[in-house]
Amino acid sequence: MLRLPRCVATALTLVVVATSLPAQAPKLSFPAPSPEGAIKQRVGFTDIEVVYSRPSARGRKIFGGLLPYGDVWRTGANTATKITFSSPVKIGGREVPAGSYALFSIPGESEWTVILNRVTGEWGAYSYNEASDALRVKVPSVALGQAVETFTIDVNDVRTESATLNLIWEKTRVPVKIDVDVVKPVVAQIEAVMVPGAKIDENTYFAAAMFYYDNRLDLNKARTWVEAATAGPKAPFYMLHGKAKILAKLGDKAGAIAAARQSIAAADGPPKAEYIRLNEALISSLK
Repeated sequence: MLRLPRCVATALTLVVVATSLPAQAPKLSFPAPSPEGAIKQRVGFTDIEVVYSRPSARGRKIFGGLLPYGDVWRTGANTATKITFSSPVKIGGREVPAGSYALFSIPGESEWTVILNRVTGEWGAYSYNEASDALRVKVPSVALGQAVETFTIDVNDVRTESATLNLIWEKTRVPVKIDVDVVKPVVAQIEAVMVPGAKIDENTYFAAAMFYYDNRLDLNKARTWVEAATAGPKAPFYMLHGKAKILAKLGDKAGAIAAARQSIAAADGPPKAEYIRLNEALISSLK
């Protein structure tokens, strides 16, 4: 009887065992029918982030068909859409604390119910519980002239204190107004800086004055600050124009006209013609 060396016998045994095991199935990868999307947008000092899956119509009737009117929808596909606010916001005039929420909705023929729910990460709307709602608002829908194939969420009409969250699919857009507070934090910063004895440069004085003017705050403070900004012998023409606007708003016509004329005299560079026109219009409105 032929006896093989131990090392050879061991190798043959491993070969036999290996060939007797089932072959490992190949790993396959398929495209997602509703791929994940995300958007980020800063509004004022607030960061808004939306993470959602984006289904496509593929020839189906969506609202009133695939998605019956009156039923709670995950506002996307797969896991319920998640929206996050870095600081408190207002939706429909109601306060929403900073944090993450599941974004559900109830489509209607002409009006939707938009829902923020405190429980995130749920698959679909199967486990949705109204008791966990943080917010419910009614939002009129807008008919579109051209169909949108893939469900889209965007943040548009971005302004300093507001933006619009749009839910768009098929021939429907649902605009959800979001308001943020920028006045309170900026005022807090200004008041912390504008203290007796503090060394404030003219640019800071001017920025604070115009913020108060633009946001209809204390115009007497704005006047004090803009006068400090323009106290030097060579005050910039744009600051003098800002001073004229503040004085006009306070009802000081003579002071406003004098500041506007100073602005015209000081204007130079590429904006010269524009500021001459702005100041002349202001003077004309005060006569």
